[in-house]
Amino acid sequence: MQNYINMILKTEKQKEYELLDSGNGEKLERYGPYVLRRPDPEALWQKSKDPEFWNKAELQFIRSGIKTNLPRRQAGWIIKDGIPKNWDISYGGLEFSIRPTSFKHTGLFPEQLPNWEWMEKIITNYKLLINNEEKKPKVLNLFAYTGGATLACAKAGAEVCHVDGSKTAVEWARVNAKLSGLENAPVRWIVDDVIVFLKREIKRGRKYDAIIMDPPSFGHGPKDELWKIEEHFLELMKSCKEILSDNPLFILINGYTAGYSAIVYENNLKDMMKDHKGEIETGELAIEETGSDRLLPCGIFARWMSGTK
Repeated sequence: MQNYINMILKTEKQKEYELLDSGNGEKLERYGPYVLRRPDPEALWQKSKDPEFWNKAELQFIRSGIKTNLPRRQAGWIIKDGIPKNWDISYGGLEFSIRPTSFKHTGLFPEQLPNWEWMEKIITNYKLLINNEEKKPKVLNLFAYTGGATLACAKAGAEVCHVDGSKTAVEWARVNAKLSGLENAPVRWIVDDVIVFLKREIKRGRKYDAIIMDPPSFGHGPKDELWKIEEHFLELMKSCKEILSDNPLFILINGYTAGYSAIVYENNLKDMMKDHKGEIETGELAIEETGSDRLLPCGIFARWMSGTK
């Protein structure tokens, strides 16, 4: 038996991160001391701030084909003199190395903060319920990237398996763990193709109490294994169901793939968790602009939580 809730998870201004403005296909954000200007196709409205305000950005990502001092068809960052290539910020009680990448990301997805807080609360309540500091819930984080969810769960007292196909991303996540004082936390850092890894875990008989996943539309594993969401997502969900423990705590699916609805993930969770009592929440992730009630949509999510918290 499942209960269903549809919602918007909103991230508001934080001490070292805020959305300053958005519109005309761009967003303007502050990461610590620096302001970044990046394309965002979701920002299909007029900007609130004037051009002079936007031009104060220390870093600006230019799309391919834009006329700049860069080659006409080459996308990349224009960075003002004296600005470092990477810097650290505090966010959500954790520390992150911010590194603007060639594909316009920064290594941090601020809109995930409400999900981190949700997972931390579930893990904390579980540990209070069992009253056993030695027993840690086992969490599997798939397509784990730079480790925000991994570190949030580890901080709350979970044992985490962090899996990503990119060696660079896993190394970056380990840097974030060290910055956050979690270098000795019980985290297994795995560079592997997610489907290959899951098949191996099933053979080993390993079980997990919670699963987090952020499946991309397209990607490659470390041995050039191909991932296409339309071809491999159902296999992913089937394998995840096989490695769930008998009394799971939560499942979280994040979505950034254009064209998909949170209902797609909700339907999969309904099927996956039909034999477990719990609650399914679905909806959108969004960031609120500073000084405004305007929200920038940033993705979708679906999550299941056990009915016996």
